[in-house]
Amino acid sequence: MSLSVKIHGAARTVTGSCLEFAGSKGRLLVDCGLFQGSRTLEEMNFDPRVENAAGLDGVILTHAHIDHSGLLPRLVRDGFAGPIWCTPQTAELLEYMLADSGRIQEGEAERINRRRDREGDKAIEPLYTEADALEAWGMTRPVELGEWFEPAPGFRARLWNAGHILGSASAEIEASGVRVMVSGDVGPDNKAFHPDPDGPCCFDHVFCESTYGDRAREKHSIAERREMLAGIVNESRARGGNLIIPSFALERTQELLLDLACLSRDGRIGNAMVFVDSPLANRATQVFARHVESLEDTDGLNVFESPAIHYVNDVSESVRLNSISGAIILAASGMCEAGRIRHHLIHNLHRRDSTVLFVGFQAEGSLGRVIMEGAERVRISGRDVLVRAQIRRIDSYSAHADQSELLDWIAARAPIAGSLFLEHGESGAIDALAGLAKERGLAPSIVVPEIGEAWKLEPASPASRTRTGGLEARKAVGRDWQNSYAELASSLKQRLLKIQDAEAREHAIAEMREVLDSYAAFRETKKARNKGHRAR
Repeated sequence: MSLSVKIHGAARTVTGSCLEFAGSKGRLLVDCGLFQGSRTLEEMNFDPRVENAAGLDGVILTHAHIDHSGLLPRLVRDGFAGPIWCTPQTAELLEYMLADSGRIQEGEAERINRRRDREGDKAIEPLYTEADALEAWGMTRPVELGEWFEPAPGFRARLWNAGHILGSASAEIEASGVRVMVSGDVGPDNKAFHPDPDGPCCFDHVFCESTYGDRAREKHSIAERREMLAGIVNESRARGGNLIIPSFALERTQELLLDLACLSRDGRIGNAMVFVDSPLANRATQVFARHVESLEDTDGLNVFESPAIHYVNDVSESVRLNSISGAIILAASGMCEAGRIRHHLIHNLHRRDSTVLFVGFQAEGSLGRVIMEGAERVRISGRDVLVRAQIRRIDSYSAHADQSELLDWIAARAPIAGSLFLEHGESGAIDALAGLAKERGLAPSIVVPEIGEAWKLEPASPASRTRTGGLEARKAVGRDWQNSYAELASSLKQRLLKIQDAEAREHAIAEMREVLDSYAAFRETKKARNKGHRAR
């Protein structure tokens, strides 16, 4: 007996999580996430994620983050009609997460279509709509941690606390005589709100995330983390500008609110006003407030009702924030790829008295990564923006385990009789973790899969690859030409102005045109040659 798995996402990248398991009687997905990052990578969301979506029996969803859940509406649109198994908290959060994503997809299609209409091009359809998203949410089937259930014929599974965000879980799966563990996203030790990750041992195969597989974070207590945040808040207030915090709407925003409410209560950040400018984060916060009694580290305080915190939903309220200074503004998305954070960056990045604080992972190719790595100019929504603001970073808010914590989580699943699959990480992180896992003998076989690959899983034996991945998917991971174009476009005028002579500038522009024209001529020549070969 054997089980097979296809890798549909999050291989050498941190988004698009999706594993398809097939046994003798049924087919099951674990997660169905949206690719996020470079435009080339995001275009892969429009390709069918799985063959014959209507033939899938079920989905296990590890948590509500969009890089794990965001393609579920598309899956439903493509014909999937089975249950989506998840924890009750994940089901609550998913209603808001998917609906918001559907509205973003509709808005993005509308924006693109206005441009296409001006250029005489055919309109495009959104990836999915808010209605599609709510239909997918209606298919959720909540199940408690530790409770066995049958997600597909021939499969049984149970969920374990992953300690990543509210409702997050790792998935233990048994099918065709094979025992598998899928980590989902694993949280760090001593994280705010949640107990440490847990789960059983003794598996044939383990799939583990690797987001911070190359990073050993300095360990800080919650009190030490608050001290760092207070320092940055007070430093920002002393300069007189705003403190802009790109924040994931789910979990990161609520952790920040916990710390800011406690700092405000203790008089450590003066009368600083906090604005949460994200309707999605505000809805997610309502879910946290409903579960506040089960959350750790709140000191018995309903932190989400602090008088220092103001929740902004209306667009006109958001725009009015442009006229204030000295405020703390939290806005999504956390990687600066969409949402109101882009509007706040446009109005604050150029200000020397403002500060931008990063508190989460920034994927390769994302705007947040470009800013964090020291870009002097960036392009946001068609505008070139000079970066004069102070750029700060606090790593200790991470909801992901670091290198040592990932190794500990893997070791706690031992013995692993077959293969350890390392996914959900960039190449450097995965390769570093793979080297250490091999050095410590954590599994007989360590696999670093590629998108599009298929593997045969047998009891107590290393996995064997049955299909290789596609070259195009591999090329889409990481930075793409559009990242390079935005970087060039945002600095082009300044670079031309450094050429003192106007005639020399004209010459430089002419040379650039010649280079682009030469590529067009080369393509036409190649096309003519290919046509001639076919004629023979």
